[in-house]
Amino acid sequence: MLLELSITDFAIIEHLDVQFQDGMTVLTGETGAGKSIIIDAVGLLAGGRASHDFVRTGAKKAIVQGQFSFPKGSLTYAYLDQFGIEYEDDSIIIEREIFASGRTSARINGMLVTLGILKKIGATIVDIQGQNDQQELMNPDNHIHLLDEFGTNKLKQNLVKYHTKYDEYRELQRLIKEKSQNEKEWAQRIDMLQFQMKEIETAGLHTGEEEELVLKRDRLNNFQRMHDALAASFVNINGTEDTSPLDFIGQAMNAMQGISSLDDNFKKISEELDTAYYSLQDVSSDISAELSTQEFDQDELDQVEQRLNAIFQLKRKYGDSIDQILSYYDEISTEYTKMQGNQGKDDDLNQRVAQLEAELLTIATSISAERQRAASKLQRAVHQQLADLYMDKAVFEVKITSTPKLTNQGLDQVEFFIQTNPGEAMLPLVKSASGGELSRLMLALKTMFAKAAGVTSIIFDEVDTGVSGRVAQAIGNKIFTISTKSQVLCITHLPQVAAMSDHHYFISKKTSNKRTQTFLRELNPAERVQEIARMFAGTQITKLTEEHANELIDLAVKEKEEIISTSK
Repeated sequence: MLLELSITDFAIIEHLDVQFQDGMTVLTGETGAGKSIIIDAVGLLAGGRASHDFVRTGAKKAIVQGQFSFPKGSLTYAYLDQFGIEYEDDSIIIEREIFASGRTSARINGMLVTLGILKKIGATIVDIQGQNDQQELMNPDNHIHLLDEFGTNKLKQNLVKYHTKYDEYRELQRLIKEKSQNEKEWAQRIDMLQFQMKEIETAGLHTGEEEELVLKRDRLNNFQRMHDALAASFVNINGTEDTSPLDFIGQAMNAMQGISSLDDNFKKISEELDTAYYSLQDVSSDISAELSTQEFDQDELDQVEQRLNAIFQLKRKYGDSIDQILSYYDEISTEYTKMQGNQGKDDDLNQRVAQLEAELLTIATSISAERQRAASKLQRAVHQQLADLYMDKAVFEVKITSTPKLTNQGLDQVEFFIQTNPGEAMLPLVKSASGGELSRLMLALKTMFAKAAGVTSIIFDEVDTGVSGRVAQAIGNKIFTISTKSQVLCITHLPQVAAMSDHHYFISKKTSNKRTQTFLRELNPAERVQEIARMFAGTQITKLTEEHANELIDLAVKEKEEIISTSK
């Protein structure tokens, strides 16, 4: 469930902190006060798409944070473990940042995650139902997914198995088609890969080779200059038989050693002369060793130049360095192995496709049978729920037809049909249901799916549009029933729904210094009566509307007690 929500610089909300409880919570307020903005913020935490338009005008970024708890055994644990996200105390903190530049970030317990990971985890924690969901209900393409959601574990397991094999089936079909259409290009590609691999293999490259060759070439090209410098340095240090600078320094060292004990400065000079003398001796030895190894080989220089030129030619074709060339070799070797393994094996590919198709048909047939059973069960359950919502005369039907070939969903096409009144034709849902009827049908489906979905927070965003009177009361009862199994947050304009809540928050907005801000606070009992009265009457609240509000709250208490008693 959603324990706490913190919003900063999000749309017209400068800053808002709110704690939520379990049960049923309603959010009411005037149009435009920011009720849906709060739902949008929660949606971001569940993996919703972000936009720089969410950032409050003048702010650098918007921040939304939420703390969620989840029960033991929840699928949330499996995803957290899968993605290496640490957690404790059966709760996590999700944070989204949206920058004015358009950049966004998502974190779970401080760990950066991708939007895909956030969506997977968010889907196990919170479920947001709004008018968009009603639009999805009007799209027949979504009906098969709703039916599958209501199906048995066997159906869901078969769907997983089917989708895995179907992906392989489609990939093999694509491969066969590609080979058939591009046989010439396929052969040319194999020939080219062979040539490139042989060229790189023949070169026998190794990491660091180019740097070694460049160093060797530079030494050979500068042989004379290096030899002259070494010889001159040796002579200048050691001198000739008659005069030797090194001997002169040795004599100076001996002279200073004789007086080093008489003065500290003399001692320091003596020590520095010692150091200089022995250092020059070492340098002289090093120069002599280098001179003894100096040897120019024109053939070696030519070989080095040829090798460097060969590497340069390979770099022009395959990469900017030897490491990149070797990496490219690994890449084309993998491609070659794959293509070579498939070359000339069209019969094997066709045989595998035929085998997969037979396996898919078997699984799809089982899925179809499970869907038929799920459809009958769903129809009965929807009728029961619709009866509670004063649509007892409506007839709901799940129509399953066969597709001519395998699809990613099997062999079935599913569409919901409804007859809203006796004597009318059974029509596709998209052609017959009104806004209020759609609201009730969506709520009926959600009531059933909530038991199996496992999510701990369900948010209803104005799903009661287009209804009033006793239907509004039935919707309030139905939403409260759901709240006995999961935390429910509900935006509503109906006093009947608001009266059924366990917690009532009021959203308002104020303009100060030409800036609009949104505020949220929980109403006390007296304030709650005033707000429900306002929902009845609008701006003019009378004593009569207050009495109606009190009466509605009292009736709601009895309704809730009966629902709780029935659900035990």
